[in-house]
Amino acid sequence: MSDLRKDPIVGRWVIVAKSRAKRPHDFNGGTALRADSKFCPFCAGHEAMTPPEILAYREAGSLPGGEGWRVRVVPNKFPALEIEGDLNNRGEGMYDMMRGVGAHEVIIESPRHVVSTADLTEENLREVFWVYRDRLLDLKKDRRLVFGMIFKNVGEAAGASLEHTHSQLIVTPIVPINVAEEIAGSLEFFNFRGRCVFCDMIHQELAGEQRIVVDTPGFVAFCPFAARFPFETWIVPKIHSSHYENIQRHSADELARVIKRVLEKIEVALDRPAYNYIIHTAPFDTQELGHYHWHIEIIPRLTKTAGFEWGTGFYINPVPPEDAAAFLREVESPARDAQAFSIRTIG
Repeated sequence: MSDLRKDPIVGRWVIVAKSRAKRPHDFNGGTALRADSKFCPFCAGHEAMTPPEILAYREAGSLPGGEGWRVRVVPNKFPALEIEGDLNNRGEGMYDMMRGVGAHEVIIESPRHVVSTADLTEENLREVFWVYRDRLLDLKKDRRLVFGMIFKNVGEAAGASLEHTHSQLIVTPIVPINVAEEIAGSLEFFNFRGRCVFCDMIHQELAGEQRIVVDTPGFVAFCPFAARFPFETWIVPKIHSSHYENIQRHSADELARVIKRVLEKIEVALDRPAYNYIIHTAPFDTQELGHYHWHIEIIPRLTKTAGFEWGTGFYINPVPPEDAAAFLREVESPARDAQAFSIRTIG
């Protein structure tokens, strides 16, 4: 089983998980290899190649563990954290550690061997975003667990090991330091201004328009003012909400359309780059927070984090977010999405 170990200087927790070294890979020598669907564990018909499913959205009459599913959730076969056991929080001299208790799940987004999220249908994506909600709601019932992060790695440079489109959920017994810092910064702004910093960002970006990528009735996608990476794009709901798992059905439907459109733009504009997306949401053990706002961050992997960034925490971004947003706005995506609901194009 893995361990959680605390850095005594900055308070950062690290997961030490030896089993992760055994993961299979579709990539070799920096080249993306199209995995033969005959050997892909995530394709329909290969359900026995994964651990037993936790949840699946299925066609009527299909049986658990078999074909007939549309979206399927399974435990990660090589988990960073495992659900069984007690935390066993303990010390080793001056160091703090605990057992690697948590959850690590894989959301298989399609029974077909689809590589790109943007190639999924809107209906498929709606179910993916609803499955995220279902799993967070279920896991937050476990009092040992306090934070859930949903993320997606696309391409080897973004940390993906398998090509078939999928995302992951890791739930931890502590709030990660980056999350704690983001929430603390939001609270400081709230205490000073009496308003949510994310809500203020939405208002300012919509007023200025120069960093807007997509604007819809319920969401805005923009390149943030202090973007760390080229073409970094955030998707933020216009209605204040701190917890992703409280999303309503109509909002999940709209979010699916928005993220499909944004990812299509990124893939067309940047020739299908590796990227990550991460859902930032509030910890389980908090009520609705007036100072925090859930959102999605999409980070194309176009530059490498090097010594200066690691040593200082500063990031060097060679593409101004205003230029990145203007470029993405000009990228056309399929007409079927533009017809699905009113999209205001800036510029």
